[in-house]
Amino acid sequence: MWKTNDLETLLRENDYPGRGIVLGRSVDGKHAVMVYFIMGRSVNSRNRVFLLTEDGIRTEAYDPAKLSDPSLIIYHPVRVWGGRTIVTNGDQTDTIRDFMLVQKTFEAALRTRTFEPDDPNFTPRISGVVKEDGSYKLSILKSIDGDPNCCSRQFFEYDTPIPGVGHYIHTYQMDGEPLPSFSGEPERVDINTETAEELAELVWNALNEDNKVSLFVRYLNLETGEEETVIKNKHDVQ
Repeated sequence: MWKTNDLETLLRENDYPGRGIVLGRSVDGKHAVMVYFIMGRSVNSRNRVFLLTEDGIRTEAYDPAKLSDPSLIIYHPVRVWGGRTIVTNGDQTDTIRDFMLVQKTFEAALRTRTFEPDDPNFTPRISGVVKEDGSYKLSILKSIDGDPNCCSRQFFEYDTPIPGVGHYIHTYQMDGEPLPSFSGEPERVDINTETAEELAELVWNALNEDNKVSLFVRYLNLETGEEETVIKNKHDVQ
């Protein structure tokens, strides 16, 4: 009844899921697991790297001379505030953080936002937040039938994560013209690796070689707060 998909297979069989988030629990039950990756088809989208910051990561143009439009590709995908880790595919990371600063909710923050204005794709905004106890939420904001005036806001809450299981949400169902938005509930996937490095290798090797750009993986020890973080970029960063 409760099918758990093989994460590696899902990634290998989809040339272009776009940007993806996986949140879950490690197989030993001791770590909250977070994954965020970006892919790209255009020169502008592929011209990016992930860099660590004091409170998470940010995107940056690998070659500033090739940066044609920073509006939807330069942002902070991950921020940590008040023991919570926010993971998103756009500048709604800051919206969520700002709402939390004044004791407002993840859902309230995202009700002020909509999908990206990149007609005709109207790329969904996908977001997640992991609490100190390892419970987590995911959300997607997407156009209804490609209508720029209609936004569907969907929220999913997982208050008792299962060891070795995660939930995977991505912006696009597959490649296409225009790109079809993700549909349905987040996909339930296995997390069988013991470390962030092992999971990063699995995900990075499974992503389409032509389209993958950058990857972030974090294992957060729920007892000690110790973090193991791995970043992979297609472009070498000195």
